[in-house]
This record gives sequence, C-alpha cells and structure tokens, in this order.
Amino acid sequence: MTFDVARVRADFPILSREVNGHPLVYLDSANTSQKPAQVIEAMRLHNERHNGNVSRSVHTLGTEATSAYEEARGKVAAFIGAATPDEIVFTKNSTEAINLVAHSLGQHLALKPGDEIVISEMEHHSNIVPWQLLCERTGATLRWFSVTDEGRLDLSSAGELINERTKIVSVVHMSNVLGTINDVEPIVARAREAGALVLLDCSQSVPHLPVDVQALGADFIAFTGHKMLGPTGIGVLWGRYDLLAAMPPFLAGGSMIETVTMSGTTYALPPARFEAGTPPIAEAVGLGAAVDYLNALGMEAVHRHEQEITAYALKTLADVPGVRIFGPATPEGRGGTLSFEVDGVHPHDVGQILDALGVEVRVGHHCAKPTCVRFGVPAMTRASFYLYTTTDEIDSLARGLDQVRKVFG
Repeated sequence: MTFDVARVRADFPILSREVNGHPLVYLDSANTSQKPAQVIEAMRLHNERHNGNVSRSVHTLGTEATSAYEEARGKVAAFIGAATPDEIVFTKNSTEAINLVAHSLGQHLALKPGDEIVISEMEHHSNIVPWQLLCERTGATLRWFSVTDEGRLDLSSAGELINERTKIVSVVHMSNVLGTINDVEPIVARAREAGALVLLDCSQSVPHLPVDVQALGADFIAFTGHKMLGPTGIGVLWGRYDLLAAMPPFLAGGSMIETVTMSGTTYALPPARFEAGTPPIAEAVGLGAAVDYLNALGMEAVHRHEQEITAYALKTLADVPGVRIFGPATPEGRGGTLSFEVDGVHPHDVGQILDALGVEVRVGHHCAKPTCVRFGVPAMTRASFYLYTTTDEIDSLARGLDQVRKVFG
C-alpha cells in the first residue's frame, strides 16, 4: 500500500502548532510519540461515558469499563501474536515490566551465587539497573555483550558468555540510541541450548516494525504505550503463560488475590496476579485505539516509510560538515533513531539552537550512559522518526545544524 504521510499527519493535532515562531518539527518520537485524534477521542469518550472501575462492580458503568479494558488487552495480544490475552500484563511502562520480571522471575528461579545474568552495554538503564539490583540481592553475576564500532552487538563471544551458569538473558531488540535492530535469533538459540530464559526490551521495536512474539522465540518482551501513539502511564509485559503462572506476585493488594484470610493469601491467575490495584483503565483504552490506528496503516508500511526516512536522514546528515553519526551507517538493520555529535559543540547547545528553530530533538545520554561511554562521548544529540516524519523535516534539521555551525564557528 502507498503510505500517505500527509494524510497521516492530518490526524495529529499537535503537528499543526508552532514552536518559537516556527512550524513544529517533532524529531523526538523515540522519547515519546505524538497521539492521533483517534486516540485522544477514544480516551475522552471513555472518560465521558464509561468511566468506572474494573473487575469490581456489577453495575453498568463498571461492566462497560471492564469490557473496554479487556478488549484493549485482546487487541494488544493480537498485535504481537500472543497465544492468549492472558499472556498480556498491563504495567505503567516498560521499566515496570522489566522490574516485574527481575523481581518475580528472580524469586521463582531462586538465583544464588554462581548463577549469571547476561545483558549488553547497548541497554537502556531500565534494562541494566534492575538486573544489577537482582545480582546484589542474590549474589548472581552480571555479564554483558559488548558493542562493535559499527554499533552492533558483538556476538562472537556468545558461546562463552551464555553458558550453563546463565539463568536469564535480557537484551534490547532495537537500540534507543544507535537505532540498531539486533538480530536476536542467535542469542535466543544459544540461550535455549544453555537452558536460560530470555527477555527482550521491545520498547523501540513494537511501535515501528512488525513484531511476532512466537517468531522471536523469547520468553518475555516489554514495551510501552507512549512510544506507539498511545498515552503515558501504560506499558505491556508479554510472557509465556506457563512462566507467568509459576512466578510469584510483584505488587500486592486488590485484584491480584484469589482469597485473603488473616492467616494467609492465595493469588489470582495471570494476568490479574500482576495487576494489583486499580489499573490504568482509560490509558488501556487509548492503547487499544493506538493499536487500531497502527493496524489500519499496516506495520509493514510503517516500517517501510521509516526506512525511507532513515535512509534520507543518513545521507542528508552525512553531508553536513562536522557531524559524526553513531550506529549503523546504512538503513539496513537499523530503525529511525539517529544519534550524532557536532564537532566542538555540546549537545545541549545543539538542542537549544534547534529548539529556537522549532526543531525538537533530544540531547543527553538518553538513559543509556554505557553506550555513550562506549563511543567516547558524554552525551549525544538524537533525532528520532516515526510514521508522521517527512523529508522536509529532515531538511529542517540539516538547516538547523548549519545554523549551529555558524553560531559556534
């Protein structure tokens, strides 16, 4: 199908505004994506007409809220190819989803000194710190894949790194800094040989390309709503049902119980076991609407558009003197996230000048400080693209970088 970016952009009210007297050029979708009117309207309608708590009431509003919440779960399950909606746990974001696995799976596996967990130096802090804390609690050892100069995982040591001591492997599917789409098949295969379980951080991949959890072969994936046209405050943990059913609760309280007595408690089956308290109901409705929107476009078409934009951006920025791009130099095996430095200019200064021109990028270490250290820089400037990004916006970025060079000589 032909991807009509102008028609897509018409669905996003925020894209018509100005920033500092210039048309908004939003190049920070890896941080948080913008929302189409369809998502905004779905949440408004739910709050206006169907607001009630879920799984607690027999009255009409409570029943309608429960139906909407579970319908959203079903949409998410189908979107990623889950075997059943009961494999979908709603969390508040990817960070909570990964922490849930680190706590509950770590407890289930009874990790101890001598056991090992494998990650990579390409990870977001959310896929580093929970495992560091788990190792501190249990005495297990944390190990990691390194990153090549081209911005890809160095898998040459996979056979030694993932071994009989490895219990959990947790790596990013697509880097939030380098844009690298990791080939996880050999990692999953090696983990299977070693008897280890695998979690994939899919925060940047699920919003941008077709993801089928059956094809990935992992045991868990985590992603978040606000990076895929949905609201903040809702994320997703997918896990194989047999593993979820064997894991103890992460948070305790209402809705996650089977029965409570003063002498003890038994727990509900997944996913309720991991959704203590009132969940993000309207946010789930919004996420369901975002899934509907992406399905209508087709994830293959979304990915193809982003590949075209990324190829254009790589070529355009390569022609700007003094710009060093990090990560893969070609669009193959990379997504629409492009981090760079401007020689002699701090990223914060780059970001401020671009913002003055209406160009919104992110600067800093992007919650991935080890990746910055790997490439010898304290911080980077990141432009990230989505289904509403145009080549004209890439040209605006390039003109902005020319202005940065003029200001700083």
